[in-house]
Amino acid sequence: MSAPLRSTPDTSTSDLWGLEDIVRDLRAAREKWRTAQQRPLESGGREFPSRAAMRDVVERLCGALFPMRLGPPDLQQGHSEDFYVGHTLDAALRNLLDQVRLELTHASRHQPEVDPTTIETQSIAVVQHFAAALPGIRVLLDSDVEAAFRGDPAARSVDEIVLCYPGTLAIIHHRLAHTLYALGVPLLARIVSELAHSATGIDIHPGARIGNSFFIDHGTGVVIGETAVIGNRVRLYQAVTLGAKRFSVDADGALEKGTARHPIVEDDVVIYAGATILGRVTIGRGSSIGGNVWLTHSVPPGSVLTQAVSRNEVLASGGP
Repeated sequence: MSAPLRSTPDTSTSDLWGLEDIVRDLRAAREKWRTAQQRPLESGGREFPSRAAMRDVVERLCGALFPMRLGPPDLQQGHSEDFYVGHTLDAALRNLLDQVRLELTHASRHQPEVDPTTIETQSIAVVQHFAAALPGIRVLLDSDVEAAFRGDPAARSVDEIVLCYPGTLAIIHHRLAHTLYALGVPLLARIVSELAHSATGIDIHPGARIGNSFFIDHGTGVVIGETAVIGNRVRLYQAVTLGAKRFSVDADGALEKGTARHPIVEDDVVIYAGATILGRVTIGRGSSIGGNVWLTHSVPPGSVLTQAVSRNEVLASGGP
């Protein structure tokens, strides 16, 4: 026979968790941080863009870019397709305008001469330029999809590439994020890139410049730094890093921002799984970098570098 159930004590939620004290202490922690960061203790409204809002914007943009593959399941080609694209873009761009306004307002908090009218004008201009760039982004993405189909013998169709490949999802996000980055809203751009990073394990900084027909096969663990420059028809495999070799510091010991510190990868280069390329080095056109190679120097066009060759070079020179 089972034991009788004990009655639940008549205790309020606050008594159970001590919420009143926790809420008070959390407020004190927030105020301490805001004071240290010279932020207002009471702003009266949301200060930063929303990750959730940007996720919705990107989802709508993906649908508008590829309506028959990433749009709604009941969509029909023809006039209904155009109606869907127009309606979806309008909603996405209006929501994006709200987020751009938040970022520009926050960025101007130490510039009292910037008034709300100026911010509104700048916000509209950013979104207008972004909208005008979308057809060109679609053309670039078509070249990326075709490169993936040509480069992967397991791919059965270009539709499979768009619907299933994590590298394609990552590059869609990057093309959008890079455009926002170039238009002066780097926080929104970083949110877009991190949405793809979370979903795919592929980390592409929105500042990276990437040419057409770009293909990341498999993709998990790929890292591409902010100042990397990648040419046309480049192919990367999983766990490739295009990173910085060292970080410069100023006289006060703080990291210097914005310096060119990531690799330049010229046209028609293939970089195989696990390769790590660090610093502002150049990988010459048509080169092939083998799996697990660790590379910190430039190589001329047409180079074929394997782990064994790389190790021989290190031994011959007596060090890395």
